Amino acid sequence: MSLKVPSSLVSVEWLYRNLADKDLVILNATLPKVAANNKAALQENQIKKAIFFDIKKTFSDVNAQFPNTVLPAKEFEVEAQKLGVNTTSCIVVYDEHGIYSSPRAWWLFKTMGFDNVAVLDGGFPAWKKAEFPTVLKEQTQKTLGDFKAKYRAHLFKDYKQVLENIQSQQQLVIDARSSARFTAEELEPRPEVKNGHIPNSKNLPFTEVLTDGHLASKSKLQTTFKEFVSNDKALIFSCGTGITACILALAATVAGYDKTSVYDGSWTEWGSLPDLPTEK
Repeated sequence: MSLKVPSSLVSVEWLYRNLADKDLVILNATLPKVAANNKAALQENQIKKAIFFDIKKTFSDVNAQFPNTVLPAKEFEVEAQKLGVNTTSCIVVYDEHGIYSSPRAWWLFKTMGFDNVAVLDGGFPAWKKAEFPTVLKEQTQKTLGDFKAKYRAHLFKDYKQVLENIQSQQQLVIDARSSARFTAEELEPRPEVKNGHIPNSKNLPFTEVLTDGHLASKSKLQTTFKEFVSNDKALIFSCGTGITACILALAATVAGYDKTSVYDGSWTEWGSLPDLPTEK
């Protein structure tokens, strides 16, 4: 019987115990933080067996108008197979910041119909703190996998669906950006993007669901989300470019919410397109 993740979030201890499992695939989905000095924060070492999952250049549509746009399912399937991912694989995704970009990779696999995937709680910093073994990063030759994508369209929203929701309010839009960006006290990092937020949306900065690079406890997450919404309300998560919205999607999943989606274009698209309403 192939290895299964116990939940959408696994500990470094769980990963270490299962490190030798033949079905385990470890993906390093690190992205430099927007405000960080690009490559400076990236590590020379990695967890043994880890394979780089390139969100920007491989697992996003590089020809799309906006950054980090989800790949068509067939293209995702081909690229996942190149990483050696099989239908029987058990995937653990981590990043080098703790929890930052790894939930985006987790959400992409969920969107492609693959559920045996989890985010490593605390990421590479937690692995190192536990003094588990690391190796130098290297390019390894992978055997082509047999991964199959089955696209779940309901897990991503486009701007038309978000626009319709302003009137219907059937779903709650929760924005993961900082409160200063949400209220337009702080200007957007992209000068061509308007400032403010989507009308009727609420603000939950992604940092508020994290504690020292780990996801907050389930009980704390449940308390946090109850301030916004009841358990049966559908949620749409947004951010700047669709990365940190996935942190909120992970947090909501751990808290027990299952009617969740991510606005793929997020504020970069919303604030760039003409005639879309904004609030400050």
